Amino acid sequence: MSEKHIYKVIFINREEVYEVYAKSVYQGDMYGFVIIEDFVFGEKSAIVVDPSEEKLRTEFESVKRSFIPMHEIIRIDQVERRGSAKIIASKQTSKLTGNVSSLYVPKKN
Repeated sequence: MSEKHIYKVIFINREEVYEVYAKSVYQGDMYGFVIIEDFVFGEKSAIVVDPSEEKLRTEFESVKRSFIPMHEIIRIDQVERRGSAKIIASKQTSKLTGNVSSLYVPKKN
């Protein structure tokens, strides 16, 4: 019987910390990028809806494959079951990442 893997990936995106769940995470052919595929979200028909998970679902809805710069990855864990995907606000980012800093942050227009 083949084992089903689910990965929890925590990374920085535009000064926010994203925590997403996916079935496939691997080093890509493009040097310096980690590829995340097959995002896993909770049931759409659930009575209680988490707004941050809905925002992530909407953002990654039509994404087949996401290329995340390696220096933006905080942690990747293989987990037994999916948790709640979430976005942690930028105010809390510095507390969570400690001495981790982004190498490049694009300027907002």
